[in-house]
Amino acid sequence: MSDIVKEFNDYRSKMNDKILSDNNKIVKRIFNLDTNAFAEGVLDKKTKELLGLVASTVLRCDDCVKYHLESSYNEGLTKAEVSEALGIATLIGGTIVIPHLRRAHEYWEALENQG
Repeated sequence: MSDIVKEFNDYRSKMNDKILSDNNKIVKRIFNLDTNAFAEGVLDKKTKELLGLVASTVLRCDDCVKYHLESSYNEGLTKAEVSEALGIATLIGGTIVIPHLRRAHEYWEALENQG
């Protein structure tokens, strides 16, 4: 697994465990809501991941972008599909999202090169 992918996943997992160990009912419910929102429904998982990716890019949340890129990759989305979604995000978000677009492309390449 690429270093940036492994580092992101290790850190995310470690910190999520710490956050959830506080047993804060509100935080646990938000985590649960997030998980359930991206489950198969009227919209398929691929569509929901692309929606999450676009929203995360427009909101300029690098961790969120990485999460949705990896989920998109695991759902079998292609680079072309992801690139088109990121194009929409850039159109909506404006030039301020270009640094996030760069990091998104770097992370997607790391996902493709994990071995």
